[in-house]
Amino acid sequence: LAFGDSVTFGTGAAAGEDWPTLLAARTGWHIVNAGIPGDTAEAGKNRLQPLLAEHRPDLVIVEIGGNDFLRRRPASAVKEDLRQMIREISRQGATVVLVAVPELSLMSVVARKPSDSPIYQELGKEEKIAVIEDVFANILGEPELRADPIHPNARGYAQMASGIAAHLQKIGLIAGKR
Repeated sequence: LAFGDSVTFGTGAAAGEDWPTLLAARTGWHIVNAGIPGDTAEAGKNRLQPLLAEHRPDLVIVEIGGNDFLRRRPASAVKEDLRQMIREISRQGATVVLVAVPELSLMSVVARKPSDSPIYQELGKEEKIAVIEDVFANILGEPELRADPIHPNARGYAQMASGIAAHLQKIGLIAGKR
């Protein structure tokens, strides 16, 4: 299950060019794209349980929080919403992996170098889960990989799928090439 917002949904690219579809093609996995444009961690935590019950996934890749940051929700509140999701996924017996999302900051806009919100790394350590860092932020730092300031384009989503796959392979969730 790929759970998230417009970046998981694939906003900024054509149908089938979203990172969950590309990751499924790369791995051979059946991946349900549960991305909803505009979704927040605050709202998402309420739609997660029915998706877990319906699909019974082995793995849930969570990419959410950017809309919370855009709405200026405190990072501490976003972190606790994510923690609730992580714990619900774990209770259902699935492995959870977080995709770190860049935080909104004037410095990153000026420098054109977005950086991941530290809450993702903190949650990874606190909840003992894998976090895929820098993949999304690095794409947003490259204008040729973006459809707009906050969404990848088709090339960006392809790079995102590759980065996620490489990390999943590194932590043993995807077997190495033979």
